[in-house]
Amino acid sequence: MSPRRDAPAAAVLVVVGLACQEVGASVAVLLFPAVGPLGMVMLRLVFSAVLLLLIARPRLRGHGRDGWSALIALGLALAVMNGLFYLALERLPLGVTVTIEVLGPLVLSLVLARRASAWMWAGVAFAGVVLLGGGGWGRLDLLGVLFAGGAAACWAVYILAAARVGRTFAQLDGLALAMAVGALVSLPFGIADAGGALLVPANLALGAAVALLSSAIPYALELIALRRLAASAFAILMALSPAIAALAGLVLLGQHLSLAEIVGIALVIVASMGGMRSAVPPVAPVG
Repeated sequence: MSPRRDAPAAAVLVVVGLACQEVGASVAVLLFPAVGPLGMVMLRLVFSAVLLLLIARPRLRGHGRDGWSALIALGLALAVMNGLFYLALERLPLGVTVTIEVLGPLVLSLVLARRASAWMWAGVAFAGVVLLGGGGWGRLDLLGVLFAGGAAACWAVYILAAARVGRTFAQLDGLALAMAVGALVSLPFGIADAGGALLVPANLALGAAVALLSSAIPYALELIALRRLAASAFAILMALSPAIAALAGLVLLGQHLSLAEIVGIALVIVASMGGMRSAVPPVAPVG
């Protein structure tokens, strides 16, 4: 079957992967009272790292200092990005958190594009962010907004670090090792946050489920889809993540958004589609 005929099926795989990510984020939110956001980060990164290491079985030799420094930077970005993302989720609705986070790769793509149209898409995105406070910025937790903004910045760093790692390591090898670095970084914070809750089998099982939903399944589906889908089309589909997150937050967590917030999310999605289509393709989120 031709790649063109495969494109609709590949697009479905990307959307299913995004849905799995947001369902995983919703399950993570439900676990916060038991293990805390940083405990949840640790569980997700540890289980994801173990799974990826078993699948990839990466080689440790043959990589220079630059390769390892890039890999460590990627692992740190993973740990900090996920930590800030979950700390934001503790204070903000899922749809709002993901919308703010997606500004990271959006701003990066607009900067790298170096085109006049980038200013237009930046203006659209800015209008969307303003409307996110449509119910009053006092309605949104300021610390949560700062956490989400930090996660957005880390996502941009993650994209740049992933590009460096990709030049030295095989794609899955680099991701598996970086995930292991992130898991090690998250361990002391997660243990301090979760404490004895980590000894409860149900919490561990749900943590493993979040790792599968938020990492393993989306990565596998996206790798399959990218063989059949143009990078520009993939970028546009990835821009739908705030809408899918808002829907997951409504259905699974009962998080209602105001009309202005919904319009704001829509504007950020439009800006992401326009900006990312004409720039570098984004790296799949880990948040």
